[in-house]
Amino acid sequence: MIALSLTEIAGLVGGQPHDIPDPDLKVTGPVVIDSREVRPGSLFAALPGERVDGHDFARTAVEAGAAAVLAARPVGTPDAPVPAIVVPDVIAAMGALARAVVERLGTTVVALTGSAGKTSTKDLIAQLLQRRGPTVWTPGNFNNEIGLPVAALSADEATRHLVLEMGARGKGHIRYLATLTPPRIGLVLNVGTAHIGEFGGREQIAEAKGELVESLPSAVEGGVAVLNADDPFVRAMASRTKARTVLFGEAEDADVRAGNVRLADGGRPAFTLHTPTGCSEVTMRLYGEHHVSNALAAAAVAHELGMSVDEIAVALSEAGQLSRWRMEVTERSDGVTVVNDAYNANPESMRAALRALVAMGAATPGRRTWAVLGPMAELGEESLAEHDAVGRLAVRLNVSKLVAVGGQEAAWLDMGAKNEGSWGEESVHVSDVRAAVDLLRSELRPGDVVLVKASRSVGLERLAQALLDGEGEVAGRWA
Repeated sequence: MIALSLTEIAGLVGGQPHDIPDPDLKVTGPVVIDSREVRPGSLFAALPGERVDGHDFARTAVEAGAAAVLAARPVGTPDAPVPAIVVPDVIAAMGALARAVVERLGTTVVALTGSAGKTSTKDLIAQLLQRRGPTVWTPGNFNNEIGLPVAALSADEATRHLVLEMGARGKGHIRYLATLTPPRIGLVLNVGTAHIGEFGGREQIAEAKGELVESLPSAVEGGVAVLNADDPFVRAMASRTKARTVLFGEAEDADVRAGNVRLADGGRPAFTLHTPTGCSEVTMRLYGEHHVSNALAAAAVAHELGMSVDEIAVALSEAGQLSRWRMEVTERSDGVTVVNDAYNANPESMRAALRALVAMGAATPGRRTWAVLGPMAELGEESLAEHDAVGRLAVRLNVSKLVAVGGQEAAWLDMGAKNEGSWGEESVHVSDVRAAVDLLRSELRPGDVVLVKASRSVGLERLAQALLDGEGEVAGRWA
C-alpha cells in the first residue's frame, strides 16, 4: 500500500485513534486480515468470523510488526495497550480506505465479472498487462467486499494496472464493489447458472452482472465495456452503459475474435487471434477449449491498453495458470495424469472440464478417462436437472468412467449417466472421499487421465491431492 500515517488513515475511514503513541507512524506494509500474514508496517484488519474473531488476534498482529489494528472496538488494556483505529464497521472502513488509495494512485482499473471463468481470465489479463508495466491483481478469488479492498490496497505508486475480479450473490453487490475501486475498463464474460438458486434465474443474474457496465465512465471519459459477443445476455448489456463497447468472441462481428479454433497437443487450444490491428497465431499452455473465450476477453482488454496483436499472441501462448485447483495438470511417475479442477463447479464449467478431459484422453489412443465429480452448489430448483444433465453428458462424450462422490446430488449425477442408457458399471456412486480414493487406487492404470471437480464447499481437492500423495500419508489423513 502507499505509505500513509495512522492519522491520515483514521481521517480517511472516519475512525478514532486509540492507544496510538505515534500518530505520524506510517503504514508501509499490506493490509491483512490474517494475523499470520502480518509483515512489519502492516495494518491488521480485525474481522469477526463464524468461528474466530480477529480482535482476539490484535495483540499478536502488533507483536508481529503491524503498525496498528483496524478494529470495531479498543483491543488493548490499560496495562497492555494495543494501537488501533476504531471504526463502526471494519469491512466498510476497508472499502473506504481502498477507494481513497485507488483515487490517489490514478492507476488504470480493470474489473471483470461473469458466471464462470473469472479467475482464469483475471490471471490471463494480469500476465498480459505485466508486460506493459507493474500490475496488481486479485489473489485467488478475493472478489467480495472483503477480498477486493485487500487486493486493491496492495497497489502502490509504481502500479500501472489494477485487475480486479468482482463476484456477486445478489443485486447491488457489483454496483457497491465498483464504488470502492471505480473501473475504467469493465469486462463481462458470461451469464450462466452459477448461483441460480440465489438469484432466481439467468435474467436476474444478467441484471446483477450488468451493474459493472452501468458503473463505467462514459466513452468521452475513457470508459470501455468489453462484452462477450457469443452470449446474448452479455451482448445485450451494450444498451446499459455509457462506455464505448468492445465485443469479443467467435461471432463474425466481434472486434476481437478467434478463427480456426482447434485443440492441439493433448487438449491445448490453438486459434488465430483477430484484432482491429491485425491477426496472429496462438497456442495456449492451458487445457480446454473453454479457455479460448477467456483468452479473447484478455486479448480485448490488452488491445485496449495498447498491446500489439503479436505481443498479445506471444503472451497468451506463454501464460500459465496462476491460481490453484483450476485445471491443474500433474502427471504421476506411473503415467497417470491428475487434473485438479476442484476449486469450484457450475453446469457450464462442468461441461467445459468434461470436454477438456476427453480431448486430453483422445491425444493418445486407448487412454482411459475418469470423471470424478462432486455436487454443484447453489442451483436451487435446477439442481436435479443440472446434475442429471452432467451425468448424461459424461456418457455422450464417451468418458471411460464416472465416479460421483457425495450425497444426493452425486446420486443424481450417477442416475443421469445410467439413465442415458449406454452405461452400467461405467458409472459408480460413492459416499465420500475415502471411498473414492480406495476405488481409484485399485483400478487406475498407467496412462489414465483423472478429472476431479466439484463445488468448493465439497473440498474435493483433497481427493486430487490424495492421488498424488504417498499411500501412508493418505491413510492417515482419512482413516
